[in-house]
Amino acid sequence: MSEIKIEKLDECRWIIPPVGGMRVPGLIYSSRELMGDIGTDESPRQVANVAHLPGILGYSMAMPNMHWGYGFPIGGVAAFDMAEGIISPGGVGYDINCGVRLMTTKLDYQEIKSEVADLVGALFRHIPTGVGSKGSLRLSAGEEKKVLCSGAGWAVEHGYGTPQDLEATEDGGVMEGADPACVSERAVERGREQLGTLGSGNHFLEIEVVEEIFDDDAAAAFGLALNQVCVVIHSGSRGLGYQVCDDYLARMVKHIHDIGVPIPDRQLACAYLASNEGREYLSAMACAANYAWANRQMLMHWTRETFEKALKRSPRDIGMRLLYDVCHNIAKIEHFIIDGRNKTVCVHRKGATRAFPPGHAALPERYRPVGQPVLIPGDMGSGSYVLAGTEKAFSETFGSTCHGAGRVMSRSQALKISRKRSVGREMAARGVIVMAKGKGTLNEEIPEAYKNIDQVVDVVHRAGISKKVARLRSVGCIKG
Repeated sequence: MSEIKIEKLDECRWIIPPVGGMRVPGLIYSSRELMGDIGTDESPRQVANVAHLPGILGYSMAMPNMHWGYGFPIGGVAAFDMAEGIISPGGVGYDINCGVRLMTTKLDYQEIKSEVADLVGALFRHIPTGVGSKGSLRLSAGEEKKVLCSGAGWAVEHGYGTPQDLEATEDGGVMEGADPACVSERAVERGREQLGTLGSGNHFLEIEVVEEIFDDDAAAAFGLALNQVCVVIHSGSRGLGYQVCDDYLARMVKHIHDIGVPIPDRQLACAYLASNEGREYLSAMACAANYAWANRQMLMHWTRETFEKALKRSPRDIGMRLLYDVCHNIAKIEHFIIDGRNKTVCVHRKGATRAFPPGHAALPERYRPVGQPVLIPGDMGSGSYVLAGTEKAFSETFGSTCHGAGRVMSRSQALKISRKRSVGREMAARGVIVMAKGKGTLNEEIPEAYKNIDQVVDVVHRAGISKKVARLRSVGCIKG
């Protein structure tokens, strides 16, 4: 980091002035407390590296959850000109369209408090979790390709949910431009038996309770009330998305060498958006994004069924409803006013999520008065925040905000320091019932491996790029 300087701009923003081949400044959203964590890895250098890429607009940005990633930092945001800019798999990430889905219910926590342990056990039995986990669905290659084109709509069409679920899903649960011909047979094979599975690592399904409301109007629009039982699902495109990223990174490393575009890190391998390679990656990425939306839709459907059976209540009594589904790890073609002109750009959000303002046409009609629901989960067992998108995000960060707490400790470090601990018992002492496939998963995900979610959310709230609506605490969690 000796070649770059980080200067404080204000209480929530830090700037990296351009040096060398940087085309734009770097801009980090953070606080003095969180900057201490950021300084322990190479993520600021990665912010500066991204600023070297052709066609970048405004700033190379990072959210307060930022930490070291592949090429781009996790928490990185960058927008590129469609004619002169690039698309980079490292700016999207391996788990394409990893995302968060929040469901509300009619249940008050006190009604089911004594049944949470049984409910967590039922969810753990019925929701496939873990590395390489396989679901109950066995797709033919032809049917899987329909999933890649139709996303969550395929799941609803096959009885896994309702059309109302699609209305509350970002982009209606489908990304245009998907072309299965751009997806390798290896990727298709990896995804064939994983649809409807949670996965491992930081993926989870949590039962949470609304414990604090900051904005009454927005909470009412979102259907949130104190002591209400909710469910949060965090999962993505599984092995299919990982393979798509791997395939195109290998291809673009060769491509970037052939066209002679200088980049400071080979992990930033990319292609011009207007090139065949760029267009084909966008089409393959869209397929993986659609797979992820279908995956979360099916996970939600099985969660609904499990609640009904475990609690022995009717769908009407439980009233499980999708509040919203937001994605991160994605690149999207979107429209913004830049220098007084309407401009179409490609926005990379890696470990960052969309935060569109009130009135935006992309939002469900019922949310337009208050802005897009933004879902920010914390570390295991700490719960989640619900925020709302703002005009300031739309004008300053290409409609983006953080996606979660962000790691401060590698998985190997977390395993090392928690080797002799019983993390499950620790969580139970905090009032959170956790079930996982193995001890290793819990030890990798110990709370101290992550930044303080309250501090992270406070930064984006004070910076005005999303505003706090409600805080939820976890009471039950299943993991891979």
